[in-house]
Formats: sequence, structure tokens, C-alpha cells
Amino acid sequence: MEKQIETLQQQLQKQEKLASLGILSAGIAHEIQNPLNFVINFSKMSDKLLNDLTEIVEDNEDKLSEDDREEMEDIVADLKENMQKIVEHGERAISIIRGILLVSRGKENEFLPTDVCKLVKEYVWLSYHAMRANQKNFNISIHEEYQEGLPQMMVIPQDLSRAVLNVVNNACYAVWHKSVDQPDYSPEITVTVKSANDILLITIADNGEGMNDETKQRLFENFFTTKPIGQGTGLGMNITRDIIENKHGGKLTFDSTLGEGTSFTFAIPIRTK
Repeated sequence: MEKQIETLQQQLQKQEKLASLGILSAGIAHEIQNPLNFVINFSKMSDKLLNDLTEIVEDNEDKLSEDDREEMEDIVADLKENMQKIVEHGERAISIIRGILLVSRGKENEFLPTDVCKLVKEYVWLSYHAMRANQKNFNISIHEEYQEGLPQMMVIPQDLSRAVLNVVNNACYAVWHKSVDQPDYSPEITVTVKSANDILLITIADNGEGMNDETKQRLFENFFTTKPIGQGTGLGMNITRDIIENKHGGKLTFDSTLGEGTSFTFAIPIRTK
């Protein structure tokens, strides 16, 4: 009993730390968003100035040697490409920040029209980079398949993103832990988002350690975790099932083979309004 109480206290302390970290992350995200907006806006303005410069060069091309004109065209083309990359990656960063703010500030149980493919992709890669930040040598192959043309769907984005993050975090841990003992092993995670018969299907599969029978039976128990103390709260999968089944009226299923890997599927009825 004393050991259980001690474990529970550690888990609660971990949750309190995570809650504080969430508040801090929201503040940081808000502060970063402003300079990013300036970067994107000035990049767009610079692109317009480059267009003006191109017109001036074209009007005076007879005054330039052929070599100078070709060099000028090459420089302008490179600058345009660089500006496009700045805008593209800046807008991606803005999108990630908005997602963080949505998770921390979103209204409870509020369904919003959401690009689910974009949401899943962002949180898959957020999980990967978080693992990379903690394990410098961590590297995996991530295979993604997103059905084209899916309409925006009504989901609770801050909750669905949390469910995706929970499962991908576990997948990353499973393949990392397996790679520690098997140097020749190639860790992989496969993510699929598609629709079938008015059901949204999100599948996250890994070729990691897999689960034994006890873990399968206790997977959704509160405070049950196979991770060392301090690395897992034992709450993630229960929360994930609640998000998919109770909040979205869907079904969470999984299949796992010890030593070969695990696959989770979210099956959610599609709502477009």
C-alpha cells in the first residue's frame, strides 16, 4: 500500500509539472507568434519588391551585357525561391503554434471544422521531434498516407490532437526501446488517415516491441504503465479512449504482437456540420 501511495504521488507530481509546462508552452507560443508574423509579412513584401526589381531590369536590359543580365536573373530567381521557403516554413510554424494555443486554450468539448489530415501530420512530427530532443540518437522512418480530398470535419481538435500525440509518443518509445537492444533493427511508424462508409479512420502502427498479454489486458487502466517512473503517467491510453469513444462517439481498437509491433485505429463517425 505504501508503495502504491508513493507511486501515485509521483504520478500526480508529474501531472502537476505537465500542467505547469502546458501553461508555459502557451505563453512561449504566443510570444513567438508575433515575430513570426513579421517574418512572413516582410518576406511577402520583399517578394513584391523583387517583382518591381525584375520589371526595372527588363525595362533596361538593353543597357546590360548578356552575362550581367543572366546573372541578375539567376540572383532574382534564387531570392524568390528563398522568400517562398521562408513564407512556407513560417506559415507551418504559425500553424503549429496555433495548435499549441488551441490545446491549451480551446473550449472544452467544442467541435470545430478541422483539417484532420493536417492535424494528424503536425502532431505526428511534434511527437517525433520531442523524442529527438530527449534522445539525440533517435531516428525512425515515418511513412504517411493521407487521403486526398477529405473535407473539413467537426471534431474537438485539442482533444483529437492529444489522442494522436499519446499514441505516437508510445509508438516512438516502443521503437526506441527496441532499437537499444537491437543495433541492426530499423524502427518504423506508419500513419494512415482515410474515410470509409462515413467513418474517419486514423491508424498509427509501429514495428516496435509489441505488448504481452498482461499489458493488453491492463492497457486502459489508470496509472498502469510499462515505462520507468518519471517517463510515463499511466493515464494516456485511458484518456485517449475517452476522447475517441465518449467525446467523439467512435471506437478505439488495437492489435499487437509481442516483439513485432502494435497498431492503433481511431474509427470516428464523420461530421461535417
